[in-house]
Amino acid sequence: MEKIKELLKYSFFNNTVEAYLIALGIFLGIFFASRIFKFGIVKRIKRLILKKIDIEKNLTIRIIDRIGWPFYVFLSIYIALLYINLPSLADKISFTIIVVVFVFYGIKVLGELLDYFMDKIDQGKEEREKLAKGVGSVVKKIIIAALWIVAFLLIVSNLGYNITSLLAGAGVAGIAIAFALQGILEDFFAYFSIHFDKPFKPEDFIIIGNDLGTVKKIGIKSTRIQTLQGQELVVSNKELTSVRINNYKRMEKRRILFTFGVTYDTTVEKLKIIPGIVKKIINNIDKASPDRVHFKEYGDFSLNYEVVYFIDTSDYNVYMDIQQEINLKIKEVFEKEKIEFAYPTQSIILNK
Repeated sequence: MEKIKELLKYSFFNNTVEAYLIALGIFLGIFFASRIFKFGIVKRIKRLILKKIDIEKNLTIRIIDRIGWPFYVFLSIYIALLYINLPSLADKISFTIIVVVFVFYGIKVLGELLDYFMDKIDQGKEEREKLAKGVGSVVKKIIIAALWIVAFLLIVSNLGYNITSLLAGAGVAGIAIAFALQGILEDFFAYFSIHFDKPFKPEDFIIIGNDLGTVKKIGIKSTRIQTLQGQELVVSNKELTSVRINNYKRMEKRRILFTFGVTYDTTVEKLKIIPGIVKKIINNIDKASPDRVHFKEYGDFSLNYEVVYFIDTSDYNVYMDIQQEINLKIKEVFEKEKIEFAYPTQSIILNK
């Protein structure tokens, strides 16, 4: 026993053997306790909740899974080293290492939190209404990059360096970069405005000024539109957030107005029945409902009627199919009723 006590009191590198053994015991105790927690208790929790909830949606489990074994190793070593005397350089190195480890895993946990809350935002929405994966990825990368910059500055500051000059230089460089990339940054922020405000989405049919077509892709800098003529139109995101856009995909009902004319030879009795004929034709067509039919005016060579009706779709092809069917039915009924459509004519009266 005396020899063991003497051995425990033996000192080297300013620490006794007993202090080293205590530090080793603390390291092993914390390390194995964390492994039991990580690989024992957590796995059991997963088995217990597996039948109740989706593990991938459980925030606590996701965060624990993101913290890898190096975190527990370095944490155990750092706490154990607190119980022995270290040279100032070694103490500073160990502190720096644990700060880096904490920052690294802290940022991974924050990334997991961002993913979790983005998933929450998407819940309950239709697939086409969800946030684009590209947006979530870009937002996450920006936040993570900012966190790494802040973490780097904190680490440098903890090492005893003055970061004031570094921050001043970074500020000047940031301003210069911002001016150089002004156009790109405007399109970039317009990209976020489009995705979060959702004035249009892919597959929407839109009209911008004299251009019209279907949105195919919303990129970080520009949006690509497939025009009716077939070519691809590339428009900057900044322009799309500063002009008026007609979005026909959002149209719940389409209002249609068209006119036709009959000849001046048409009798009053025939003129009176025309509104009823047209309304009946529209009523018998699926998705169409009449609003009004009026004898509007006396034209240069025709008696003009104005027709307004609604269809319950925003699809342009469906609208044209319905209009075609109405036109054919009107022609068919007018032929039966001996009602003639007008066409440009001139009468020349000669006086003897």
